[in-house]
Amino acid sequence: MRTGGLHKFSLIDYPGKISAVVFTQGCNFRCLYCHNPGLVYPALFNQPPVREEALLSFLARRKGLIDGVVITGGEPLLQEGLEVFIRAVREMGFFVKLDTNGSKPERLEGLLKAELIDYIAMDYKAPLRMYHRIAGAVVETVEITRSVNVITGSGIPYEIRTTIFSGLGSEDVAEMIMELQLMKVESYFLQVFKPYTDCREDLSPQEMNIERLYRNLSGFRRYGIRNISKEEQNHYAGHR
Repeated sequence: MRTGGLHKFSLIDYPGKISAVVFTQGCNFRCLYCHNPGLVYPALFNQPPVREEALLSFLARRKGLIDGVVITGGEPLLQEGLEVFIRAVREMGFFVKLDTNGSKPERLEGLLKAELIDYIAMDYKAPLRMYHRIAGAVVETVEITRSVNVITGSGIPYEIRTTIFSGLGSEDVAEMIMELQLMKVESYFLQVFKPYTDCREDLSPQEMNIERLYRNLSGFRRYGIRNISKEEQNHYAGHR
């Protein structure tokens, strides 16, 4: 498995658990707002891959100190050695959370059938009609919907999430909410784009009515908006 980085300690990447975060190299999407271009574009792979043996050795020393391991990217499901790595992690007693763009439902389903995943987070990029434009790649949207259905039928905790940036308007968000509700999604989160160090464009949402967004999200069992102030979160959470 080609691994581009390791975050040794996180309180926010795995809901309710202390985790380490493993970043895989390589992605089949080219999202304009991507926060990890160094893991996506081969020309930016400036660091040699982290050796898998070193990762597993580190995790072995963290038994009893962390609860789980988050595997993110890039797109982890492109990695041929992913299943072997996950099995090694689980043998150490860790929970495993997988982040995915949903483009590889067969591989996802295989991991779930093998009972190797404890939590899934899938990015739902855009309304299906404009998916290829937001993802920056040719996308078979039937694979996206299949992944959503695989996840919702898995019986394990999950979340579907969308990054809100200047390329998505309020009507687009409303359309995504409708699509996901038709797919029986119960857990959906919006995350507001925040500029990062190497970002060359202002991709922040031009206009965002937080109250309206919360109102539209209220049809989901679990929902929220991330990357807004604590004051806004508490205010609108109190008005659900």
